[in-house]
Order: sequence, then structure tokens, then C-alpha cells
Amino acid sequence: MPQPQAPEHSERPRCPWCLSGSRTDPVYVSYHDQEWGAPLHDERTLFELLVLEGAQAGLNWLMVLKKREGYRRAFHGLDPALVADLTEADAERLRTDPGIIKNRQKIASAIGNARAFLAVQAAFGSFDAYLWRFVDGAPRQNAWAELNQVPAHTPESDALSKDLQARGFKFVGSTIMYAFMQSAGLVNDHLTGCFRHRELGGG
Repeated sequence: MPQPQAPEHSERPRCPWCLSGSRTDPVYVSYHDQEWGAPLHDERTLFELLVLEGAQAGLNWLMVLKKREGYRRAFHGLDPALVADLTEADAERLRTDPGIIKNRQKIASAIGNARAFLAVQAAFGSFDAYLWRFVDGAPRQNAWAELNQVPAHTPESDALSKDLQARGFKFVGSTIMYAFMQSAGLVNDHLTGCFRHRELGGG
């Protein structure tokens, strides 16, 4: 994933969620400008995003973004093959790591989800191939004018959530999975007034 940089062209219209209370925070604005909604196909980065979205449950996304480097350090670069080998002793050690969300269930889910992620790769050739089937291989192009129009979940995220849960994944409820789909670019939910909406294929 690209590293946060000072946002350029601050006059460009953006989705208000990345500005509310965080107008001067380069982490949030850079994430919006460079990552959120851009179609993602890299296996390691998809796993990283899955872990971070699960860690966010009930918390603030900006806080999780600021801990991303901590997660990379604590979880071996978020390589699913390495995370899958972590033991219960490793999980207990991670509960004292200030660089991550120190929640026992979320740490356990990261390890368990790594093992489930490898099983999906074995079954489908890649997690990418598995994931993008839920939108028929192409991003859903939405045209929301206001934040209150954006849904919390969709039939596609419902289906993805149900299938992942059946495969043993945790912290993959439909609302979490819709946030994952938005971030990974399976849907373009930038508002129509945002400069990124058109850049990512919106009409």
C-alpha cells in the first residue's frame, strides 16, 4: 500500500468522511486519495485489509490506519502464510503489543483468518479470484450524491459475509465486508462530487 503523503491540491472536492475532524491529517486524506475505492488484486494487501477491517469493528477507522505499520511489524508483514503459523503463545504475546488493537478475539481471528485465507487460495487459485466473483469481476459503479445514501451493506456483501463465515472466517459480518469491498474497490462509493469518483470509473 502507498505510504501516507501530504495531500496535494487541497482544493479538490473530496468525500466528507475523510475530512470530518481530520482535515489536516495526511493519513486519512492520503488513504482516501490513493487507496479507498481503487481496485485491489494483490494477495498480501487483500489479506492485510481483511485483518485491518476486522480490527476496526466497533472502533474508529483512522485509529486502525495509524496502527497499520504496527500490524505489519507484529504480524510478519501480514503475509498470510507466516501469520497462519503463529501459535497461541504468539497470540498471548501480541496482546501486550501497543502497536496493534490488543483484543484477544481480534488477534485470534487474524491468525485463524490467515489459515482460512490459505484454504481459499488453494481452492480457487487465489483469494483475488474468489473475491471478485461476488461482483462478476468488475467494480460496481455507484452514483451517490450524499453520504446518507451510501448503504451499510448490500446483497453482495451479505453473500460474501455468509460464504466467508462458512469457510471459518471471523469478524466478517456484512457491514464489515461492505467496508472491505469499498476499500478494495469492488464498489466505487466515492460521492459524485468527489474528484476520485470519475477517476475510478464513475460516470
